Amino acid sequence: MRAEIITIGDEILIGQIVDSNSAYLGKSLSKIGVEVKYITSIGDDRTAILAALKLANSRADLVLITGGLGPTKDDITKKTLAEFFHDKLVLNQKVLSHIEDLWKSFIKQPLLQVNKDQAMVLSKAEILTNQNGSAPGMWIEKDQTVFVSMPGVPYEMKSIVSMELLPRLIQQFQLPIIVNKTLLTQGLGESMIAERIADWENQLDPSIKLAYLPNLGRVRLRLSSTHLDKQLVELKVQRAIDDLLPLIQDIFVGFEDDQSIETIIGELLVKKNQTLSLAESCTGGAIAERLTSFPGSSRYFIASLVSYATAIKEQVLGIDGQLIKKHGVVSEEVAILMATRAKALFKSDYAISTTGNAGPTTSEGREPVGTVCMALASPTGIYSHTFQFGTSRERVINKAVNKAFELLYNELLKNASKEV
Repeated sequence: MRAEIITIGDEILIGQIVDSNSAYLGKSLSKIGVEVKYITSIGDDRTAILAALKLANSRADLVLITGGLGPTKDDITKKTLAEFFHDKLVLNQKVLSHIEDLWKSFIKQPLLQVNKDQAMVLSKAEILTNQNGSAPGMWIEKDQTVFVSMPGVPYEMKSIVSMELLPRLIQQFQLPIIVNKTLLTQGLGESMIAERIADWENQLDPSIKLAYLPNLGRVRLRLSSTHLDKQLVELKVQRAIDDLLPLIQDIFVGFEDDQSIETIIGELLVKKNQTLSLAESCTGGAIAERLTSFPGSSRYFIASLVSYATAIKEQVLGIDGQLIKKHGVVSEEVAILMATRAKALFKSDYAISTTGNAGPTTSEGREPVGTVCMALASPTGIYSHTFQFGTSRERVINKAVNKAFELLYNELLKNASKEV
């Protein structure tokens, strides 16, 4: 089954919001054997919407539309859909009752006519209930193509997809099995990995596709295959993985569908009843943000001190100003003291520090833009490193965050092996 995703909204085209809906839909559809062939983003414009619907009707079996279903005048998707399907909008009493219940239970404000108008739906459409909002999903077919319109608010759209859309697609269509397994690696670049596994790749079953997905010091290796026989396709992909793993064991972190490196680090720390603290400068709290974005991080993550200003490094971490003056604020000497003092201050088992020049210009530091010094204080010692991450501020920060996790992960594994 070929699918097309159409996202509607001027805010997407002008960069005001990031289109996360397409990423979620692509991943969700892939899991049930629906292949997304096209993703189209258009503004709140009748002519553009009609043109996109006509094109999608000619090349896709399933068209998923998000956005433009709100109560305000700029939300024109429903009226345009009615025009495209030669249909009319009618009041759906079930949807209206749902809206009234929402307002009574949660909104606690008068129910306006524009809110009631959310219950106006295409007469030919089948309704997909929106448990988390007022705008329902609509399923309508034309020329053997299924069109599904959903609200653009991500948590509302996701509710409709998981509770209504996916179960219906699985029940109504015979879908092939698509297997995607993504291996996470760190510490080695794309070209170096490709050279290392070249013989394995040359002998890979032609029905299995390999994709290299590099991202700032990490490379994901995605193996994909499809077949009507679930057991057969899963076995083929697993055999390929079994042959690949010995070749990348030193850089392999885990599988993307299972866990991220952050959660793996967390599990290792929890298992040993150990804790982590941070002293961040050039990363500005980005490491802490990544850690705390996962539930359960409070079990091992204690605190992060964002010692951005040199004065804070001196006053809070107690680093001698003369040492900073001698070696520079961007130096391994300063990074070592930052990690050591953070470990002592927060009484953690591990501590990571970052100090660097993320750019775009050189200020306090003597080192060029892109230079980042890190230190890791662990129960077995303290280790420091200096890296050059380029000249893009965003890339410097993100590369530094990824490298910090890499250093910590490797240290945790090393210490675990010593205990065995």
